Amino acid sequence: LPERDRADLKRRKLLLEVTLKSYWIRKGSAFSTAVARQETELTPEMIATGSWRQRPFKPYNFSALGLPPACGHLHPLLKVRSQLRQIFLEMG
Repeated sequence: LPERDRADLKRRKLLLEVTLKSYWIRKGSAFSTAVARQETELTPEMIATGSWRQRPFKPYNFSALGLPPACGHLHPLLKVRSQLRQIFLEMG
């Protein structure tokens, strides 16, 4: 349609323009039907035998946060007090 007719139909809401996207998916050079498990640790046996050269290793994620450090403990008297409170609550 000419631009003028298309604008007129759009204004009268008789035309709806839709954009279609399509993708072609093909097998790449690294395609495999078997799932290869990546190694996460380098052991002394791997180094001694040289088998680490043929194994795929998982890349390190240096920006990942680790577990939060376990710090701080309750005072022993507070522990006893909370245990007694729990006993009395269970007794009614």
